Amino acid sequence: MKPNSLPKEILLWVIALLPFLYLALVWNELPEQVPVHFNLKGEADGWAGKTALIGIIFFTTVVLNMLLLLIPRIDPKRKLEYMGSKYTQLRYILVVFMAALSVFLIYNATHPATFQFNILFLLLGGLFVALGNYFQAIKPNYFIGIKTPWTLESEQVWRKTHRLGGRIWMAGGLLMLVLALFPGSGMRQVLFLATVGVMVLVPVVYSYLESRREQQLGQQS
Repeated sequence: MKPNSLPKEILLWVIALLPFLYLALVWNELPEQVPVHFNLKGEADGWAGKTALIGIIFFTTVVLNMLLLLIPRIDPKRKLEYMGSKYTQLRYILVVFMAALSVFLIYNATHPATFQFNILFLLLGGLFVALGNYFQAIKPNYFIGIKTPWTLESEQVWRKTHRLGGRIWMAGGLLMLVLALFPGSGMRQVLFLATVGVMVLVPVVYSYLESRREQQLGQQS
């Protein structure tokens, strides 16, 4: 680890551990059984003892941060290591989101009858906007990004797919931020699922078409 990266690393771990501080502060307010999963209507449909929150937060923040530290060292192409500060930015995006999601989960455990879908849409929308903006900085690798057989086969297809995918993810994230402003309804959930479907399917189909186009151009030359 470079000396100038130590403050950033410390800050990352502070963010990852903040949900544990919040959990400790509200521990006595938590019921013995807390909701850990909600359906699309915002109704709790999965319950566990409150000690389960410790494990959930540990895996979503601490283990995630440890994996993000490990991945560049096992990347066969070593592309993530060469990204330097760009990869650190990605770690911040993911760790901040998971820490915020953990705080959201704890809050809902203390207020099980008032699940706030608006806050969840804000978190997801912010994540997708940040990732969409980040996509063009991702180098071809086996761990992070839009990994299809066609993007992994061609650096050109990877770059084009992530350029388009980034725009789609940003647009999808902005739509989710807008949806957060509206009261809960079945239509909002439908729009959310449709948006996620577009964000997933369009880049996959596009990468296939671009790969076919690249192969055809190669055959003609």
